[in-house]
Amino acid sequence: MTSEFAIEAHGLSKSFGDLRAVTALDLKVPKGQIYGFLGPNGSGKSTTIRMLCGLLTPTEGSATVLGTEIPGNSSLLKPRIGYMTQKFSLFGDLTVRENLQFIAEIYSYPRQERSARIGDLLQKYDLIPRAGQLAGTMSGGQKQRLALACAVLHHPDLLLLDEPTSAVDPQSRRDFWANLFRLAEAGTTIMVSTHYMDEAERCHRLAILDRGIKVADGTPTDLQAQTGMNIIEVSAEDPYAAQSVLAKLKEVASVTQLGVRLRVLIPEQFGDPVEIVRTVLAAHQLPARTSVTEPTLEDVFVAVTMKADDVS
Repeated sequence: MTSEFAIEAHGLSKSFGDLRAVTALDLKVPKGQIYGFLGPNGSGKSTTIRMLCGLLTPTEGSATVLGTEIPGNSSLLKPRIGYMTQKFSLFGDLTVRENLQFIAEIYSYPRQERSARIGDLLQKYDLIPRAGQLAGTMSGGQKQRLALACAVLHHPDLLLLDEPTSAVDPQSRRDFWANLFRLAEAGTTIMVSTHYMDEAERCHRLAILDRGIKVADGTPTDLQAQTGMNIIEVSAEDPYAAQSVLAKLKEVASVTQLGVRLRVLIPEQFGDPVEIVRTVLAAHQLPARTSVTEPTLEDVFVAVTMKADDVS
């Protein structure tokens, strides 16, 4: 029976000596979707991706990737997976076209079809004007497009992207995501790690990792609805003073300043959160407007990592 999931992992763990990089990770990544890995540097995202594509052997646990069991059969995955790192892994002393030709050779792409495939990729990723340019002389956004073209040249069923937008400008990031959605619509399953909240919101589903542990998993909308927090937005004349006062309240889980506004997280167990905020600000003669607002993924991340700290 064919699984509806491109990736299924059970108890996946990885240790490097005394360092536990990933702990008992369970994953189910649906086919044809963009699945995000959200977490700060050092949270285990890269380690997990490397285990899933066979570059690292798990210390414990196992996974099925495109119907192939790992560890043990990772060599069978190579023709079916595209892998792209944040450093892009290009050959700087080769031209754009030569990079693509080299990748085609590595994957034994049919010779009679190579020229047409490379031409299609040059056009699709806006690289025709750069075809004869050395990859090492390109801008960050241009290198990103070339790296993606190399990763998908052999029509992989699964695309693993490790922090692919960390070194490019905002416009290049938007264009890159437009390309990812086109690939997903054509049936490619994509796993992408990121520490950008706005990128995580674009994923169909995502997992949040914190110190190697999965602390949340679901659609962005579902995760935002399950924070267990009331989010209060405060517009204060003196936001710094207001933040200092609010941070001392036992009811306040977190308070963050965004320009002249504050976002205050109060667990749902406390009644009338707006009144809690208004009362303490009034007591300190700090004029402010307060209102309940919808949670963002950043609020979700703060909430779930705080819960993980409480458990540990």
